[in-house]
Amino acid sequence: MKARNGRRIGLSILGVVLALIWVFPVYWMINSSFLPNRTLQRFTPTWLPFGGSWRNFKAVLADGSFFSAFGMSLAIAAVTVFFAVLFAFLAAIAISRFRFRGRASFVLAVLLIQMLPAEALFIAQYKMISSVNLLNTVIGVSIIYIAAVVPFTVWMLRGFVAGVPADLEEAAMVDGLSRSKAFFKITFPLLMPGLIASGVYAFLQAWNEFTVALVLLTKDESQTLPLWLRGFIQASATRETDWGQVMAASTLVAVPVIIFFMFVQGRMTSGLVSGAVKG
Repeated sequence: MKARNGRRIGLSILGVVLALIWVFPVYWMINSSFLPNRTLQRFTPTWLPFGGSWRNFKAVLADGSFFSAFGMSLAIAAVTVFFAVLFAFLAAIAISRFRFRGRASFVLAVLLIQMLPAEALFIAQYKMISSVNLLNTVIGVSIIYIAAVVPFTVWMLRGFVAGVPADLEEAAMVDGLSRSKAFFKITFPLLMPGLIASGVYAFLQAWNEFTVALVLLTKDESQTLPLWLRGFIQASATRETDWGQVMAASTLVAVPVIIFFMFVQGRMTSGLVSGAVKG
């Protein structure tokens, strides 16, 4: 008993240490965002932002291109999440619930597509999007993001769908429900956590992606937040890099991700509980 308690305490301490190591860069970014550049350039680190101010955040928000880039990133992320989850959901249902000719080939193709390096497709993607006049547009970038995200989300949702017994739907159909009603009333609530987890993955990929956006978004007014942040740092580097403003800008870029995750985290739990009760 004592050995078990000691092991539990040791694992708890290890978990706390790993959590602190993981959260420290985030803390340092936020802490530095409140400090002036001269303080950050000292050899002695400042662990707490005493004497700090909102000046860095005000300087970032004063840059009018920030809000333009924010709107661009938000639009691209929303379109990517919606269509990626929709297409992946339909594909996962098809390969988990139905047997059809070419099913094995389709599953293999999804697996192989994930192995292709993104950099190898840049030229083809650029020419394809350019040929339909979708460069520097939300739709053009979203098409590439959706194509990149769907294969992994198909595999993710396939596991969730396969984990829900088809007997639940058949039992509901015996009770008088149609196939579609049985699916949406019984199976769909059980799949909600998987859908939201897939949406989180798609959102993170679309929000943080840099290289594809760098290739397809060549105009300053069409930049996403990662591209804007690069330009913001380079603009500061023409004189002396103001790391306080850079950290403030990085914090503002990260805030929507944190808010989105906090919002869907509760939805994941409620969806799981709701589905279990209805099942």
